[in-house]
Amino acid sequence: MLKVVIVEDEPILLKGLLYRVDWFKNDCVVVGTAESGEEGCQLIRDTQPHIVITDIRMPFKDGVEMLQETKSSYHYEAIILSGYSEFAYAQQAIRLGVHNYMLKPVDLGELEQSLQELVTRIHEKHQVNRSKTALHVLHLKAEWEQPATYTAAAIGYIKEHYHQKVTLAMVSEAIGLSTVSINAKIKQVTGYSFNELLTRYRLLKAVEKLQNETSLIYEVAEQTGFSDYKYFSQVFKKYVGQSPKQFMQEGEVDTFN
Repeated sequence: MLKVVIVEDEPILLKGLLYRVDWFKNDCVVVGTAESGEEGCQLIRDTQPHIVITDIRMPFKDGVEMLQETKSSYHYEAIILSGYSEFAYAQQAIRLGVHNYMLKPVDLGELEQSLQELVTRIHEKHQVNRSKTALHVLHLKAEWEQPATYTAAAIGYIKEHYHQKVTLAMVSEAIGLSTVSINAKIKQVTGYSFNELLTRYRLLKAVEKLQNETSLIYEVAEQTGFSDYKYFSQVFKKYVGQSPKQFMQEGEVDTFN
């Protein structure tokens, strides 16, 4: 999976990007968020992402400065979000090789399309790089692909069984790897522990159901693997920033300011 970093100082937009974009479907996982260009620089150094989605105007250091400091060293693809249409910003983005420059309010459909284009480009680039690998190192291929393979299997298990009881021991038995190794490999690839990845995926599906279906909140909790309604509400508020009831009362929104 491709690692994504989001740098955005508007909490509502940040929550929207985290929970209204199906990152798994696009073969991506958000490995970290930051609220300023300064924090973003450090996060990029720590996580070495494939894709960075960033606001352009932020406190202390703006998005352009952050890209200038890190893009050439870490070779990621970038999408800029901006509330400003000044030509000078667009020019800077072009010079930095930014994939897309999107004006706020952000159209999530357009963002996902841009994300899919980037994922395709990155995979094609990786394929070219692999084809250039010298024959004498090909024997290492199975070894370095193995962590990604086991992680993909674990994520596949989560996606198939998230609405049921899921434990690390169950995944261990299903894919034939120890619980310690599975957790370590998931952490290595996604930046999250198994339990946090499971929780985030369940919340992603809960958000989809609350947006698109007429189910009651307690039914959504049960349908997404949360057997306790009170716990579901607490976790939902912690990650999404509001209770499920507040989320539903706001109604369906396709864009974020």
